[in-house]
Amino acid sequence: MTQPLPRFLTLEQVAEELSTSTAQIYALVRRGELPAIRLGGRGQWRVERARLEEFIAQLYDEAQQYVKDNPLSGGED
Repeated sequence: MTQPLPRFLTLEQVAEELSTSTAQIYALVRRGELPAIRLGGRGQWRVERARLEEFIAQLYDEAQQYVKDNPLSGGED
């Protein structure tokens, strides 16, 4: 039987999910682009899985709009 996915992820886990660096995820959190909560006196950040999925969906929407607004010219594939 598979374990349910955790509700909250560390920044390191988010970075692994998105194949990027922890520093990049931290920057997204600090800029307010990726919602996160801060726990405890040491300021450990956590991202709720549902918020991460919403963030990913938003990135897909932005990418789709970019492609629509910037079509390739000259018949390139």
